[in-house]
Amino acid sequence: MALSAGAAHERAEALSRPRANRLGLWLFFASETFLFAAFISARFVSSGTYKPEELNQPLALFLTVVLLGSSISAYLAETSIAHGNRQGLIRYLSITILLGLAFLVGVGFEFKEAIEYFPPETIYGSNFLALIGLHGFHVFTGVVALAVVLRLGTKGHFEPDDYWGVEGVVKYWHFVDLAWVVIFPTLYLF
Repeated sequence: MALSAGAAHERAEALSRPRANRLGLWLFFASETFLFAAFISARFVSSGTYKPEELNQPLALFLTVVLLGSSISAYLAETSIAHGNRQGLIRYLSITILLGLAFLVGVGFEFKEAIEYFPPETIYGSNFLALIGLHGFHVFTGVVALAVVLRLGTKGHFEPDDYWGVEGVVKYWHFVDLAWVVIFPTLYLF
């Protein structure tokens, strides 16, 4: 049976939309990569490999573990809805949000210590606070996006054959986690 021209167009549009969404997301990630690269480059250009003794490396390592754990729970949320497990989606998104909030609380402690030991008037302090602030903002927006997806998920949105909202937000969360994996050694190990 032949499809009408309108139905064929709708089907073609529905099939191309996910590809366009993914392309748009990857282009967004490329632009964000340049933004983070500029901030990281500024750190090395302006202060070399200088690292203050007052850096709280145990806290930063703990925050790294928290963020990597949140990446696992985000992956499990996406996998859950891909297999039709709505309760798994809700459970793992909730865990991811809680871990993201724990990370933000830790960043708050970092800011407090940074302002005390290397204030924004110093070269290292301005680089440190700018890079931590940039990343913290991305974590905050990721938590908000995860909360929106969680709310939609509890209302019955997303199915195994249509969960782009979950996929897109989880990919963003992984990107933010990956950015931290680069920021951590940039600020704490070099």
